[in-house]
Amino acid sequence: MDLHERHQFDLLLELATERFAARLQERHRGPEPALVRLAADGGGADTEQFVTAFFQDMLLDSAAGGAFVLQALAKRPVAGRLAALADAQRVEDLLLRLAQSVFSELLVKKTTEQLQRYAGYLGAGSAVGAGREEGTR
Repeated sequence: MDLHERHQFDLLLELATERFAARLQERHRGPEPALVRLAADGGGADTEQFVTAFFQDMLLDSAAGGAFVLQALAKRPVAGRLAALADAQRVEDLLLRLAQSVFSELLVKKTTEQLQRYAGYLGAGSAVGAGREEGTR
């Protein structure tokens, strides 16, 4: 993969992570409940719906788009994914499902990291605010 293509993929992943984290925070009222939900079901249907829509929005819902994502994530393992791909009727479907599956896994990991940072910032911010309040009394 060329350097500019890698950069494009990294930007797409960053954008997806930002959007997915914001969506989960809105739905679950904050980063901590979103983290609990994400850990409980690995994103589940929320992740699948988001990734499908994101691929459509970014014009990745084709054989070429799937190949682009797979090229960027070529070193990731495929164990456990092949059974879910068995019913694909066309090569395009196979590429797209595999790309979405691998991308979803990475998205959940990156979103978890981002939500943990947000939760840490909120926790640190409230502790600092509490310290200020005590100091002014």
